[in-house]
Amino acid sequence: MRHAKRGRKIGTSATHRKAILEGLARQVIVHERVKTTEAKAKELRPYVEKVITLGKKGDLHARRQALAVLGDREIVHKLFAEIGPRYAERDGGYTRILKLGPRQGDAAPMAMIELVQ
Repeated sequence: MRHAKRGRKIGTSATHRKAILEGLARQVIVHERVKTTEAKAKELRPYVEKVITLGKKGDLHARRQALAVLGDREIVHKLFAEIGPRYAERDGGYTRILKLGPRQGDAAPMAMIELVQ
């Protein structure tokens, strides 16, 4: 039974799932939108929102926490210099998920996750 088990498995192990979400979070910060499967987008949303909240704080501890998650100084700099201040007045809800329809090859439901302007 899956009582009190949070999150989706995305068909991978825990370490692979973590790596997938970290990579997708980096791409959302860099490109501000990513096309992926619907399940991955839904799992990615809280992950990215927490990182953007760190970007809004702007202190050294938040910067180090974001670096631990994202792993790239240039991406962390963009997060704290551009994206964090953009959402300074907004209390959450930094991303939106748009459903795109099935993928050509295997009919997996696709979605686009993007930062709200």
